[in-house]
This record gives sequence, structure tokens and C-alpha cells, in this order.
Amino acid sequence: MKDNFAHINLPNLELQPEYTFLDLPQFQHPELLNCVDRLLDSHIREGRGNSICIRTFEETWTYQDLFEKANQIAHVLVDDLGLQSGNRVLLRSANNPMMVACWFAVLKAGGIVVATMPLLRSKELNTIIDCAEISHAFCDSDLAEEMHLVTSDYLKNRCFYRNSDLETLMASKPKTFDNYISKSEDVALIGFTSGTTGLPKMTAHYHKDILNICEAFPNYSLQPTPADIFTGSPPIGFTFGLGGLVLFPMYFGASTFLIEKPSPDVVLKAIQEHKITICFTAPTAWRVITTKIQDYNISSLRKCVSAGETLPLKVWQDWYDATGLKIIDGIGATEMLHIFISSNEENMKPGATGKAITGYEAKIIDQQGNELPRNKSGRLAVRGITGCKYLNREEKQREYVAKGWNITGDIFRQDEEGYFHFVARGDDMIISSGYNIAAIEVESVLLTHEDILECAVVGLPDEERGMLVCAHIVLHDVTKATDTMKIHIQHWFKEVAAPYKYPRVINFVENLPKTETGKIQRFKLK
Repeated sequence: MKDNFAHINLPNLELQPEYTFLDLPQFQHPELLNCVDRLLDSHIREGRGNSICIRTFEETWTYQDLFEKANQIAHVLVDDLGLQSGNRVLLRSANNPMMVACWFAVLKAGGIVVATMPLLRSKELNTIIDCAEISHAFCDSDLAEEMHLVTSDYLKNRCFYRNSDLETLMASKPKTFDNYISKSEDVALIGFTSGTTGLPKMTAHYHKDILNICEAFPNYSLQPTPADIFTGSPPIGFTFGLGGLVLFPMYFGASTFLIEKPSPDVVLKAIQEHKITICFTAPTAWRVITTKIQDYNISSLRKCVSAGETLPLKVWQDWYDATGLKIIDGIGATEMLHIFISSNEENMKPGATGKAITGYEAKIIDQQGNELPRNKSGRLAVRGITGCKYLNREEKQREYVAKGWNITGDIFRQDEEGYFHFVARGDDMIISSGYNIAAIEVESVLLTHEDILECAVVGLPDEERGMLVCAHIVLHDVTKATDTMKIHIQHWFKEVAAPYKYPRVINFVENLPKTETGKIQRFKLK
């Protein structure tokens, strides 16, 4: 029996964006398609099973190793955990080989992957599980504590790995598995994206979408070969990390180096010791790495990719002056699955994000949807081989998709040469060190504190992190408005929500600026 949750909650066709460039041969697929066959199984069939697939500081997996483990986990899902095709499976882990094996196993078994970031707390996990009606979860045992606190009635099976029950169940399973025969337009993954209001949004992507992004950005900007070794800092729970650290290397038969705690020094150590050739990270990390490279040999590095927030020209220039390498900037979105505007070494303007890559087109529009002239700032609209498909959120779908175009919420301008330049965020999303943090999410947590009467959260520009989360707080008792209380609130916040969301700046105020109807005027706080 098939679980049709994802299919019946897709937006109606008339609300979906117009898809373009799908007539190009690299973006055409058969009706029956399981993307795992191309990303993993094909390497075994074609005799590349002994090629290295995943490295860490502790272990090395070949494609054969990953293939066999993914097959065994798929058996566990179907035989022991009762997975039905279409069931959603949550993954909770740092970047490690077993998370990748679980990711492929879910799709092999006919499930839908919902990968999450390791820093999420039980309340946030509960929200995700309830929204997507998730029935199964794989969790690294190092992160078990918050998983055990989840109380959702939808979650029927929790399976832990890293010297835990999953390995025990896998031990008796065959190392071969007949992949579920999915369709190219079956949902393969659901990515959660924070909004500025209400519940997080579920973005759905098909099996063919996963393969299409592997033909787009890598060929445009990276020109990968099987000899390449990828690494980076973004979590696989981000689609930026999923593409750069799993999908792209495996599509091209290359290898990936996974780092569970990717500090700048650890990333540099990996580049030096394992001859990394392609690195994905955020502008904040590139800035720090630039100050440390004199202590490491990074001569193997040939491609550097930045996304998650805008890349300051100074960061680009400092890195180029120090290394002679040009950082490839890019903008993507969970709604679009990966990067759609970027550059390559032959087609790059420092300070600009780039141009629409193969498979996409973009333009700048006004509030009415009319295209604006060059050098005029406006909303960024994009369409191409992937597009926004919010599950069960018609009102949000209508906001994101207009006249067939995806409206990203970013303010850009396009210069006379066709390069797109970032201007600002068009909403209250705070992008700090590559993390997307919705102001409303931070406010919702703060308002549960017994001493807080009201609050409003905005982003403050910051040279190091891009933006800082800044909370303006009205306390019930104004006499408690002390530096000690600020520190207490920050520590408390990290205990009840993902630590990266905590307000690094707190301002105690007597009242918040509001309209006559009571709406907080955040622009005054900014």
C-alpha cells in the first residue's frame, strides 16, 4: 500500500511555477526513475565499486561499501520497520557516512527523505514530524537525547545508529536490494524552510529534480571529474550541503570528505591531509579560513564555492590575493533545491553573485510583476528546471509563485552586462553565518520565557557573520533589565531551541514601536 501524503498535498498544477529548459537532453528522464540508481547503483554496474566514495578522518568507504550498507538499511526499513512507499523518514545526524547510507536507503525503499540539522531541539523536531506526518526516524546515537524527547503521535519507529540498534538489524540483511520502482515525478525529499510567519514550510522535490541539479551547477561552475574530492561545512540537512557533499560528487563518480564538526582549522586540515580539490562553505568561514591558510598547504584546492548568504567583495578579494583562487559565489533556495545564479572562472565579476546558470533564467521585477530596467533594484524572479512546490500551503505557494515565476524574497539588481548583484533580503529572514533564521521563530521561543512580556527580533549587519540576531525585549518587571538577565536569556534560549538561533544582541526597551492596529514596526528597530 502506498502512502499518498506527499502527492495529495502538492500544489495544484496551476499554482506551480512554469518549468523551462526541460527540453534539453541532459534534463530529460524516463517516466520510471529512482535517482539512487544513477547516483549510486550505476557505479557498481559499471565496475567502479572499488573507487573511494566517502572519506572521514577515521574511515574510508568505497562505492561498494556504501551500496551494500544502503541496501541493508533498505531491508531494515521494509522488513523490520514496516516502511510503506511514500512514508516520510526523518534523518537526524551530523555529516557522516551512515547518514549518507540512510539517505540512499530511504529512497531505495520507496520512502521520502526529510533530513534535518543536528542542532534542532525536540520542540522543533516535533513540529517537523507533525507537519510532514513522519512515521520513521533514523538518528545518530550521539544525538539521541533530543530524539527521545519527541512526543509526536505520527512517529512510530525510531532507529539509532553508531554502535546501536540499526547496525544490529543490518548485520543479518542481504547486501543486495531491488530498488522501489518510483516515477520521475514522485517526491523524493522534503526540505523544511523557515518562514517569517507561522509554521515552517515543506518544499517537495522529485527524483528527476535531484538529477537535474547535478547536471546544472556542477557542469556550469565546477567541471567535476572522478578524481575530485569534495568537502565543506554545510550540513547535509541543508540542500546546499546535500548537493555539494553528496549528490554532486556521487553523480560524477568522485569522492566526498565528510566532517562532523567543520571548524575552519578542521576544514583546512582536511584539505591539506586529504588533497581536497573542491570546497563548499559560507562567506563567514571563507573570511576566517583566509586568515589561517599560511599554516596549511592547500595547493590541491581548485574550486571554492560560497553560498548561504551574500559574499562580500572584501572576502572574495582577500582570498584571491592570498591564494590566486576565485571564490564561486552562488544563490540558491530550498524551494529551488540548489544554486540557480552563480559564476565560473571564465564568467565572473567580483562583487556580483553571477548570472543564471544553465537550466535557469532570472529577472528583476517590481511589486506588480513587471520587469525592471537594468541597474534598478527589485524582487528576484527565477524559473527553470526546478521550482517551488510547497506541500499543503496554498497561501504560501501563491506568495512564492507568480505568473509562472518563483519569487525568492531577495532584492537584487542586474547590471548592463547581465550580472546579478545582491541588495537586501526582502523579508524578515536573518542570514547569519550561512544559517537561515526566521525572526518569528526566535520571537516565538523568547515569548515562552516567564520574564518576557513582548519582543521583536531583527537582523543587524555584522562584518563577521553577515547578520546578527538582535532581540528587542520588553520585560514584565523593568527592574530586571540587567546585563545578567541578558546572559541568562541567551543561555536559556540555547537550552530550549537550536543554539545558532539565539539572540547575540539583546536590547531591553520599555515598549516596541507599533502601528495604530498594533503591528510591530520592525523597520524602526532595524
